[in-house]
This record gives sequence, structure tokens and C-alpha cells, in this order.
Amino acid sequence: MAQCPCNSGSDFAHCCQPYIDGNPAPTALALMRSRFSAFAVGKLDHIERTFAKAKRQDFTLLTSAETPAPVEWVSLKILNTESGGEEDDTGVVEFAALYKKDNKLQVHMERSNFCREDGEWVYVDGEVRADDPGSFLGKVGRNDLCLCRSGKKYKKCCGV
Repeated sequence: MAQCPCNSGSDFAHCCQPYIDGNPAPTALALMRSRFSAFAVGKLDHIERTFAKAKRQDFTLLTSAETPAPVEWVSLKILNTESGGEEDDTGVVEFAALYKKDNKLQVHMERSNFCREDGEWVYVDGEVRADDPGSFLGKVGRNDLCLCRSGKKYKKCCGV
């Protein structure tokens, strides 16, 4: 059993995979985690399917345009949630997503808005946060293991 990319501590088959495979997420947080995992495992159809209807065309246009340099999604940290429960119709999830691009660790921080459409949670939009990525990364020593999970020391991996 493989660990879920969303860092829930559960295995992928019992965490995000059912939602990626088409089952509706019960909460905005579960949808957020599954969207991160979908990026991590390359299941962009889940990303497209879980956009609000008004935004799906924009995503399709983005994916058909030039693809930027590939990234490796490494880790997800949930910073805050507001509403988005099983009884709610809207919710907000703030998160920090650690990714590796051009052999360097970077952080995408966002406050994402979700709502229900036809009874299912969808991603509406998000505001990218310009916070210092150090709030996510913390202090990484040169001899610590790299956060990208390569198994190498930070100084020999992303800390170059």
C-alpha cells in the first residue's frame, strides 16, 4: 500500500484514490486533498472534473496550451479550513503545497474557495498567498534529509 501524496497518513487506495476515480468528496478538505494527489499522480481529468462549471473551460484551455516545465508535487500542508463540512454549501481551505521544479524546492500557498454544484464539492477559485515559503519549509539544516523525499541530504539534493 502506497502512502497518499496528500500527507494524510493513510494509504492512497483508502484516501484520495476513490475521489480521483470519481466518487464525490464528502468535504471541501477531502476534495482539496484529492486535487493535490491528482496533480501528484498525473490524473488531470480529476482536476478538470472538480472545477466549478464556469471554470472548466479555462482549465481545458490551459492544458491544451504550452505545458510549463514539469513539476514534482512533494508535500501538502493544510494551514486552515473554514466551513466546507458535510452539511455546508461553501468552504475555504488554505494550504501550502511543496513542489520540486528544476531541482529546487518551491512552495505554492493558496486560499481556495469551494462550493457545492449539483450536490458535489467543486473548486471555485483561489487566491495565491505571497507569504514567505519559510513558514512552510521551516529551518532545514544542510545535513537534514531533503524535504523532497529523495532520501538524500538536503545539501546534496535541493539545497544546492
